[in-house]
Amino acid sequence: MLFNARKALLTITTAAVMSVNSGLVQAADDELVVYSARNEHLIKPLFDAYTAKTGVEIKYVTDKAGPLLARLQAEGANTPADLLITVDAGNLWQAAEKGVLQSVESDVLEKNIPAHLRASDNQWVGLSVRARTLVYSTERVKPSDLSTYEALAEPEWKGRLCLRTSKKVYNQSLVATLIERHGEEKAEQIVKGWVANLATPVFSNDTKAMQAVAAGQCDVTIVNTYYFGRLEKKDPSIKLKLFFANQQTSGVHVNVSGAGVTKHAQNVKGAVKFLEWMSSSEAQNLIADGNMEYPANPNVKPAALVAAWGAFKQDQLNVESAGSRQADAIKLMDRADYR
Repeated sequence: MLFNARKALLTITTAAVMSVNSGLVQAADDELVVYSARNEHLIKPLFDAYTAKTGVEIKYVTDKAGPLLARLQAEGANTPADLLITVDAGNLWQAAEKGVLQSVESDVLEKNIPAHLRASDNQWVGLSVRARTLVYSTERVKPSDLSTYEALAEPEWKGRLCLRTSKKVYNQSLVATLIERHGEEKAEQIVKGWVANLATPVFSNDTKAMQAVAAGQCDVTIVNTYYFGRLEKKDPSIKLKLFFANQQTSGVHVNVSGAGVTKHAQNVKGAVKFLEWMSSSEAQNLIADGNMEYPANPNVKPAALVAAWGAFKQDQLNVESAGSRQADAIKLMDRADYR
């Protein structure tokens, strides 16, 4: 992927690069440059559809969120990037904090994307929703046994819980929202309860945690729903099901993939137009369906497989708390011996 990213960057037109570096040539209005932490197979269909609709050519570089943020910081005013697309509100918040994004005013974005899925200062907007919820063994657990994330810290789940490592931003964001809602003291008690209830050491990814549940090593875990979708698609007979947590209280923890206009974008107007289009019904399924996520625009229906999991109430905390509380969450998980 790194080779492809470097190769892709080299394809950015000389005119655009000269425009950034010397100011002698203006960036073309019919071209956008995007840095994306989403995989190429998920974003290229979106770019192709927009180019076919508008004639705007999109050059892009793909890499992980951290290296892209570091690149934007290093390039500063010389960056060729007009837009940053990345996953997890924690990463989007970090990009805003590092000063590589700019606020944009858009009635279209405000209309199409709920406020809890957008930055309060309009520096970024969520474009697809991923729910992080419970997956349980249908052989050893009844749905009536389950309720909330918090309840998994209770003694009845001793030796029955599997978790993904705390090193992944998805779990950091979940714990960050627990801190936002309950305060650090109670959140730490919850996380310590999870650790006390672990049946096995933590897993490197959601899929391995679910496979452990299926194999009988534990009875329940916490995953992003699209990982469950991938596993279910591969093995429709697997003895696992989703349970949407906290439906009688705060709602399911949700996060986003999203985007923001870079601080030194050469084509701000075009970047905002592209963001607005990505929030539209025309584009939302292209964004969400490829990864079995949920559209951020509530007026757009999810794919049939995703819809089959059932409707649920979302946590209405602004997802930017996943970023603002991230450092606190990491420290808390370390104190709780959640590795």
